[in-house]
Amino acid sequence: MTPTSSRSRKVALLSALYFVQGLPFGFQTTALPVYLRTQGVSLMVIGSLGLLSLPWMGKALWAPLVDRYGSERVGRRKSWILPMQLGLAATCALAAFVPVPDALKALLGLVFLMNLFAATQDIAVDGFAVDLLEPHELGWGNSAQVVGYKLGMLTGGGLLVWMSGSLGWRGIFLVMSALSLGVFGLVALTREPRRAEGVGGGERPSWHEVRERLAAAWRLPGTGWVLLFIATYKLGETLVDVLFKPFLVDMGFTPAQIGQWVGTWGMVASLLGSAAGGWLAARMPLLGALALASCLRVIPLGGEWWLALHPPSAQGVIAVTVAEHFFGGVLTTAVFAFMMSRVDRRIGATHYTLLASVEVLGKSPGGPLAGLLATRFGWSYAQVFLLGTVLSVAFVALLWPLRRGEQATRSVSTSP
Repeated sequence: MTPTSSRSRKVALLSALYFVQGLPFGFQTTALPVYLRTQGVSLMVIGSLGLLSLPWMGKALWAPLVDRYGSERVGRRKSWILPMQLGLAATCALAAFVPVPDALKALLGLVFLMNLFAATQDIAVDGFAVDLLEPHELGWGNSAQVVGYKLGMLTGGGLLVWMSGSLGWRGIFLVMSALSLGVFGLVALTREPRRAEGVGGGERPSWHEVRERLAAAWRLPGTGWVLLFIATYKLGETLVDVLFKPFLVDMGFTPAQIGQWVGTWGMVASLLGSAAGGWLAARMPLLGALALASCLRVIPLGGEWWLALHPPSAQGVIAVTVAEHFFGGVLTTAVFAFMMSRVDRRIGATHYTLLASVEVLGKSPGGPLAGLLATRFGWSYAQVFLLGTVLSVAFVALLWPLRRGEQATRSVSTSP
């Protein structure tokens, strides 16, 4: 098998795995509110649906279990992925036959379980990707990660809802179950690679070893800068994104226009940007790719600030929206590749999940902060957008101490 065909097989497999993980989250965030409202469920319940995604926030708590336990005969990662796939398929199938609103709690419980199975599988798949990918393949692998997950969200939250007129809501759940079973079969037929000598030798790490390796990773030079970098790279962008759609509404654009420009064209641009980010990370040093993507991402954020200062035209909104989603996708993939490059492969699932949790928690305050500035302190859209742009420019400055930290880490690793 040629190196190119081997890489293509890895990328295809990872894309499929991340795709099915995106299905339940996309369904919960986009399709489920529509479904429940058509069944007469109250807005109070619909407004609380975010609680169903708690497994994605807390998955770092049980990530060490995924690293510690697993069958070497089945495959250390497959022994977690396969049952999670079956659990996801089963809960989707059961949800198809739950009457709403009579058994609303049962349906919401099943959606919570879907997220739990998908989030736990994500831990194992991240570890699988760390084991599977060579250093020069990280860009392509993380492109598969981001693009696959976004396609899953788009399918679960958009395409299947669009087809609900012919499929029916029961059909949506059954299609999600069938897709999960299809990927289950693909994984079952795939041989999991054994980790190389020096990367754990295929032995399961003890609890003591997991703790020691995590402690050693945190003690590496520049780790504080790495964590700050991962936590803040999306903060300014989130400040802008949260208020951009309300801004367009206040500027007189229709929901149909906003849905087409942001929800459709923006998502397509984001997918293309994620693929381009993988290409960039595969052809440049990772810090160079991050620097380029970070600088390019600032341009459309500044464009949104400019739109808030002047009466925006449809053409200007479309151009800025597409550019912001594209360069945001490039940066996200480059950051995920950088995160994976920093992982200790012997505890890959735990270490990567912890970094991913830092990434999620770091950008979370952006939305509430934007709302607070606009409502409590009376900031205009332009002022909030300017702050988001400035924070994104300041983030670029973190690349300098990050580069010094990388050099210090190499010095430690090469010293006698």
